[in-house]
Amino acid sequence: MDESGYHQQSIGPADNNGPRVVPGSQRIPTQRPVGPDWDFARRRGYVPKPCFIASLGCFLLALTLCGCGSTRSVNTGRHFDFGKDTFSYANELVWEYHYDSNGKWVTHRREPRPSYSQHCFVAARSVLQFFENARFDAGLPVADEATYRRLVRRVVSTDPRHPLPEWKKIVIPGYSNLRSFSRAEEPVLKAECGSGWESYFQRGHWRMIFPFSRREQQRMANQLVAHLGRNQPAVVHVVRFPQLTINHAIILFDSKETADELQFMTYDPNNPEEPVVITYDKARRTFNLPANNYFPGGRVDVYEVYHRWDY
Repeated sequence: MDESGYHQQSIGPADNNGPRVVPGSQRIPTQRPVGPDWDFARRRGYVPKPCFIASLGCFLLALTLCGCGSTRSVNTGRHFDFGKDTFSYANELVWEYHYDSNGKWVTHRREPRPSYSQHCFVAARSVLQFFENARFDAGLPVADEATYRRLVRRVVSTDPRHPLPEWKKIVIPGYSNLRSFSRAEEPVLKAECGSGWESYFQRGHWRMIFPFSRREQQRMANQLVAHLGRNQPAVVHVVRFPQLTINHAIILFDSKETADELQFMTYDPNNPEEPVVITYDKARRTFNLPANNYFPGGRVDVYEVYHRWDY
């Protein structure tokens, strides 16, 4: 998984048990006969009537349709600041990438093995959670390690799809922003933000195995522009599946439009020193990521995560 001229504009972490009676149906016992007893059960009245089945079908259809839209709450607060709202440390690379003498893109395992790697989704999600659900107060005294561990765990346990209101945001004392906090408390953040396995089991990974049409990528570009216009940074999954050249998470936080393309400013957990520009070609309806220390550059497929119930 480890693997300016910009301005704001309109583009840019109770079940009820027992039997129940449903209108239009007969009483449904907790244990219903199945298999060979189905006909017997129907004669005894244990099977819901057609109207109940139709209602259930309508409910499931509505649930599916609702899942097709964004469920992330709107945040119209402050604008994301790369120099303040990102981690100072990097998600380190397990492999070293470069072109050999024949111009072939090759990889070699890094030595010594990195101590903090394969956390790109964890880092990107955590940055989003701190931006939306935490508030830094440098006027308060610096706290001890145990306090910061507890506060970080609270932040990363929040839902990035539903930002907290201002009065409920988690206060981080002693620092003015995430960048300075992560510089001073790096071991705490690395230990408490999440394990590498969370990058492998993010709920939206199912989407990358299906083809991405150019129309879908156009819709995604428009969706990202809309979110950034509402001061909503977006975590995106960047892939080339079934190729394995890239499988990565970054944050888009600003955008600029030209006649031919959209330019998205990004925070890359692998390279936290400065923003990177990922472009969207309007004519080709294609995203492009420039060459860096883990990707040779070129077309990528992009989709937003941490914004819907199924992503």
